[in-house]
Amino acid sequence: MSGHHVAVGILLLAGTLGLVAARYARGARRPLPLRGWLGGAVVVCAAMLLGLGRPWWVATYLTPIAWTAYILIVDAIVSSLGRPSRISRAPGQFAALALGSIPLWVLFEIYNLRLVNWAYVGTTLSPALEALGYAWAFATIWPAIFETADLFEALGFFRRTSPARRPSSPGQRRALVIAGLLMVTVPVLLPPRIGSYLFGAVWLGFIPLLDPITYEWRGPSLLRDWEAGDSRRLGCFLASGWLCGLVWECVNNWAAARWVYVFPLGQRWKIFEMPAPGFLGFPAFALECFVMWQFLATLRLRVFGRQPALAEPDPGAREWSGLPS
Repeated sequence: MSGHHVAVGILLLAGTLGLVAARYARGARRPLPLRGWLGGAVVVCAAMLLGLGRPWWVATYLTPIAWTAYILIVDAIVSSLGRPSRISRAPGQFAALALGSIPLWVLFEIYNLRLVNWAYVGTTLSPALEALGYAWAFATIWPAIFETADLFEALGFFRRTSPARRPSSPGQRRALVIAGLLMVTVPVLLPPRIGSYLFGAVWLGFIPLLDPITYEWRGPSLLRDWEAGDSRRLGCFLASGWLCGLVWECVNNWAAARWVYVFPLGQRWKIFEMPAPGFLGFPAFALECFVMWQFLATLRLRVFGRQPALAEPDPGAREWSGLPS
């Protein structure tokens, strides 16, 4: 991988963070909470130790260390913008999101066993220490996506943009579910040499598969947002996927234990380790994170006998991106 490709990634990340910082400078209302300063200190210390080449565990566990710090920083920024953050508002729900993130990401790892789109290198620890690293890293994925979407919502990047639309019909919702089911099953039913080209369908398929079901169960739904003419949630999660994707790949570039992409497209032009077209998958993945979590959260409420009320987007109440109340 040439340095030019790393430089492009750094410029993209710096530009995105610059837009966020400029908006934050105009909107901050309170001092940054202590957890934000703690997260920043962790990032600085990890970078210094990484530059010194010791201790070994910093380079090996760089991804979960950096992402834990990132989550603390972003959560603190949301608080400083005058909004209840996930950690301060509902630490139990935040812990559930982190724990739930592990099996949710393992699902994609299972797909990867068949489709072989990425591989892990530099993991030379004992099985127990490797398992710790994987679990810790996986536990940061959903919290990072949701926290970053909260950040874009708190900064007011996206607004309601259109009038309400005609509600979808039951037939249309069934068609979406069928399309989603095909997208998440066909790639693994085909021979791997063909299915490996179709991993993009998996990055999209859970959205049409699960979101209409959550809609029917009266949980938070992208489809219901679309009917209401409200694109705030959609925009915030798409932007979250973009920013998180850049940060993930940047951190991964300097980690000793990291992933490399082996899928058969775009390998001649990479940004960090990711072939450039692959960055389009991060925004879609963020939407999947939202849809999968809301499906499980709404299912939990139904199983335990509670019918969730519709969670309309409400930036002031900060309910739209979290668990149904």
